[in-house]
Amino acid sequence: MSAPSKWPLPADGIRFLTPAFMLNKLARHPLTRECYPAAMGYYPAARSHRMERQRHDDNLLIYCVDGRGHASTAEWAGEVNAGDLLLLPQGVAHQYHADPEQPWSIYWLHFQGGSTAIFNQYLGYREAGNPVTRVGAAPQLTAHFRGLMEVHRTGYNTRAFINAANQLRHLLTQLALEMRRTQATSQRSFNLAAVQAFMLENLSRQLDLDTLAAAARLSKYHFSSKYKALTGYSPIKHFLNMKMEHACHLLDSGDLSVKGVANAVGYDDPLYFSRLFNKTIGMSPRAYRSSVRK
Repeated sequence: MSAPSKWPLPADGIRFLTPAFMLNKLARHPLTRECYPAAMGYYPAARSHRMERQRHDDNLLIYCVDGRGHASTAEWAGEVNAGDLLLLPQGVAHQYHADPEQPWSIYWLHFQGGSTAIFNQYLGYREAGNPVTRVGAAPQLTAHFRGLMEVHRTGYNTRAFINAANQLRHLLTQLALEMRRTQATSQRSFNLAAVQAFMLENLSRQLDLDTLAAAARLSKYHFSSKYKALTGYSPIKHFLNMKMEHACHLLDSGDLSVKGVANAVGYDDPLYFSRLFNKTIGMSPRAYRSSVRK
């Protein structure tokens, strides 16, 4: 495992290393071996904090919540500001330090496992790219880090570490979600939340790409490309998914007939609706209603 810095820990700071015997357990256990924490901590107002590694044996996340720092790899150098996430995968030599005038406060996490490269890709890391991503000031992320660090008070309880490993997986996917939200809100020319609110308000209508692009005040081409980049779906496909999601709710929570549900989500032809529902959900509307009411 890559050694954490030897920065003097203040009374309100946290630095915790998973012991070797526990790392061996986590690396073998089927519930943890794909991704597990090797070290973690919180450094508040970390004046004079500095680290350099030519050899990096695991993956490192640094979430800056206040102040700023500076970091570099062989391919990149820049600032890390409050609300930024710095991701340094295994094998990437690096150095970083707190700004002398506005020292950063950071949550940090070393992690290992067979699937960590996949998690790094999911978080948007690209070789020779910028390792810093904007996630913003998200209290839920701070709570996730704090919850994960509670494992340091369990007396090296194996079950607590298994739980921490799965909390870590949740944290990584939550970070990816916050990145996407921040990216969407930072694009001044495109308000994703407003477009999706418009979709949800019009589930009973048939909205075409022209209408959605007009609502976003963009050309069809730019609207489609931006929407898919942020959501992973084309606008029309995502709108269809929203419709089917609402149809599931209506089938489960009310007594509308299939025809009534079809009308409620904008389809005059219940057979056509049923075909779309089956293609999206994997079963017919009647089968879905039967399965959730057993």
